[in-house]
Amino acid sequence: MSPSIFTIILLSFLLFSTPSKSQTPSCSSNLNTSTHTCPPFPSNNPPYPFSSTPGCGHPSFHLTCSTPHSQISINNFSFSILSYNPNTSSITLSPHQQHPNNIFPSIPTHPINLSSTPFRISAATCSRLSFLRPCFPPPPLPNCSHSPFQCHLLKNPSHLLHDCASTHHHSSSDTDQSSACQTDILGFLEELLQTGIQLDWDETRDPYFTNCSSCRSTNNGICGFNFSSPNYPFQCFHFHPESTLSPPWFRKFKPSKIAIFTTIITLTSLILIISVTTAMLRRSKASSATQQDPNTLFLHNHRSASLLPPAFTYEDLALSTNNFDSKRIIGDGGFGSVYLANLRDGRLAAVKYLHRHHAVSAAFSTKSFCNEILILSSINHPNLVKLHGYCSDPRGLLLVYDYIPNGTLAEHLHNRKGSLTWQVRLDIALQTALAMEYLHFSVVPPIVHRDITSSNIFVERDMRIKVGDFGLSRLLVVQDNNTTSSSNGFVWTGPQGTPGYLDPDYHRSFRLTEKSDVYSFGVVLLELISGLRAVDQNRDKREMALADLVVSRIQMGQLHQVLDPVLDCADGGVAAVAELAFRCVAADKDDRPDAREVVEELKRVRNRAVTAAKE
Repeated sequence: MSPSIFTIILLSFLLFSTPSKSQTPSCSSNLNTSTHTCPPFPSNNPPYPFSSTPGCGHPSFHLTCSTPHSQISINNFSFSILSYNPNTSSITLSPHQQHPNNIFPSIPTHPINLSSTPFRISAATCSRLSFLRPCFPPPPLPNCSHSPFQCHLLKNPSHLLHDCASTHHHSSSDTDQSSACQTDILGFLEELLQTGIQLDWDETRDPYFTNCSSCRSTNNGICGFNFSSPNYPFQCFHFHPESTLSPPWFRKFKPSKIAIFTTIITLTSLILIISVTTAMLRRSKASSATQQDPNTLFLHNHRSASLLPPAFTYEDLALSTNNFDSKRIIGDGGFGSVYLANLRDGRLAAVKYLHRHHAVSAAFSTKSFCNEILILSSINHPNLVKLHGYCSDPRGLLLVYDYIPNGTLAEHLHNRKGSLTWQVRLDIALQTALAMEYLHFSVVPPIVHRDITSSNIFVERDMRIKVGDFGLSRLLVVQDNNTTSSSNGFVWTGPQGTPGYLDPDYHRSFRLTEKSDVYSFGVVLLELISGLRAVDQNRDKREMALADLVVSRIQMGQLHQVLDPVLDCADGGVAAVAELAFRCVAADKDDRPDAREVVEELKRVRNRAVTAAKE
């Protein structure tokens, strides 16, 4: 079919047809048809992230409009929206009644937890709970005839709001000086919930929609959600009510209808021909570049192009990093530099620029570059970094990752970026172990990371972690086809890794197994317990490696000598985690637990710690 005929058919369809009723409703098609109101918002179309129209706003915060209060569901909690502050994008919510026959119907049966959403409970609301204390002495509690959770709140009222319970801690002396005790704890909580809890919208906790503000500021754009593209869900709609599919002037002026129609066809055909020609030239150029670039050719030979992440151009990444401005460097090391990038679609990303200074490092960078792309494009886990794309160019090899804004575990432990509580350290250890278990037991063939270090564990704002840097990772060759255990797999390879974390058994035998990752993880556990670096040249030669230092202290029953001063031996599970670390760094790999055993032990330790904290 020629471009002209195609254009005539397409234009005729657009001019004389109306949208099919069976089409999926979208934000742009419903913006001007909505007649309902959504109190307390002043217009039919609530501001982002809220939405009352399919496709608009954030799909997780869809409103059910009603009078006098609209409804919203967040983390399976149903709330009434009492008020909205347009200046701060904060809302005041009141939970729906949970138990109509209860004396305190508004108090839910479990804590209100918003930690995984872009909302956070305001400091004003949390402060009302932080100074609340019961008049009766704990324990024992008086006889309680309410629900189990309401009875629990009599002793721990701050546990009503999960975020407040984790961030506000006051000693009894502080509480005594700040406020009087409450004789009716549940009545106070009931009144607080009916008055409403204030939530603040934190745009930085919603990485897919950080560019909504620029959309709204450009031609009154409407922030929407693109259901057809899960990788790029954000969509900016520009709605113009005056535009229609069938212009009224087209029917009014019948004498000029043919002339107008012919003019439009001619111009559209010309534009279409130019577009097709340009697209063919670009495709030819891209195909030629693919054939010429050895890295891209290697990747396509080892994996289908549809399974690989998108390829960026060098110019795009240079533009997004302000031409690789040194002020945008957020990480540096022997592998290269990491830059903070603002991509064309508004997303923040971390761009790793691999060093290629001389022949040896260039060969290593190329191998590491291709290896990391092939590994990361085949795995998916919440505690592993995500690769969003790559660029193979004669000017540089670049990898585009998630931007994780809170630094590395090493920075938190050794640069004192923030004092980590034992509970946070225990959660970080478990999440790292879950990532390691996934690589060893859920991927076929199994993957050995080969560089699990505190510098390669990246910390999110909510203290969740992601393990990154797969440049040294290797696939294990399974020797016995009748088993799925990765313990029977190994590869012969020269030892590579970070000093202090490198498995001595692997260093001696050149046989890489998944137990090498377990050793590295054991060193990370020792860092979490001691707060000390994996290698420190200021220590005695025999104790320069942290594993040698802590193991000798554990053997002599002197763990307290190397314990991080901010921790306490009485903290739940410190000794048990130290014992697990001792087993992980055993000199013989056969004496070490596998990743599954590590996860099970850490879960047991955490459960005991949580139970002890509640008692």
